Amino acid sequence: MSAVEINKDTYLKWFESMLLMRKFEEKTGQLYGQQKIRGFCHLYIGQEAVVAGAISAMQKGDSMLTSYRDHAHGLALGMSANSIMAEMYGKVTGCSKGKGGSMHIFSKEHNFYGGHGIVGGQMPLGAGIAFAEKYKGTDNVNICYMGDGAVRQGALNESFNMAMLWKLPVVFVCENNGYAMGTSVERTTNMMDIYKIGLGFDMPCAPVDGMDPVAVHNAMDEAIQRARAGEGPTFLEMRTYRYRGHSMSDPAKYRTKEELEEYKAKDPIEQVREVILKEKYADEAWITEIEEKVKGIVDESVKFAEESPWPQPEELFDDIYVDTKYPFQEV
Repeated sequence: MSAVEINKDTYLKWFESMLLMRKFEEKTGQLYGQQKIRGFCHLYIGQEAVVAGAISAMQKGDSMLTSYRDHAHGLALGMSANSIMAEMYGKVTGCSKGKGGSMHIFSKEHNFYGGHGIVGGQMPLGAGIAFAEKYKGTDNVNICYMGDGAVRQGALNESFNMAMLWKLPVVFVCENNGYAMGTSVERTTNMMDIYKIGLGFDMPCAPVDGMDPVAVHNAMDEAIQRARAGEGPTFLEMRTYRYRGHSMSDPAKYRTKEELEEYKAKDPIEQVREVILKEKYADEAWITEIEEKVKGIVDESVKFAEESPWPQPEELFDDIYVDTKYPFQEV
């Protein structure tokens, strides 16, 4: 039995949330082209359902972390577009004070623990956060995302083994968008069903249509319930697709236009829009209102980032040690 039912409000929230992710990322790409945003930058366009469907199955207190393709996760969890855009600009008003940039979006307030630039580096952290929740006796669950390339890291084996041994409340989610940078999954493994990696640890695992927020929600709901009940982790392979290259420096010439169009025909935002109109959850006027609202939020985030100050030089010495006097302790 589902702990979190899908209803009218779910669809309306999905549409607004996914549209904000999409428009924010499109603007980010535009600003990167103008060199307003620099450094590494990985867009989430096309994969929005993987996060939206998870958020609707989570409860207050649950946490999330992911790789460097992290802007949308923060937005979906409720972080302000202003704080994320300012971070990408490198401004002091950014969520990481301008020190992290695109790959290191964090928010303690929203239980979002990054944003990690090291491929697969977040997997042990996901298990660790889940261990802390179990140790403290809460019923909170951690959602730990990774890419299809990250599952080849040895850290996965260590994390999966310990999570199963100690029945940790964590849901490991592989966002399989088909390519690890420019290398297709079929060129990296003889076993194309990534979710089956969980079988080696006797971990519950399954493939999920990552272009469908309903499928994502139901799979995440079941996995989160299991974790919350003390039954341990689950490994889900979300089969999704990114419409853009791996990063802003990737022209994505390794795939065909036909392949791209095939996935765009299953666009998650359009799927949700169609259901909203078909079921009369809202009309075209509401759709237009939300589109204008989202545009305003994105435009405001750019204005906020543009007008925010740069960090002062002395900021280099802040947030380095827990004890501000270390290593210059007074005797």
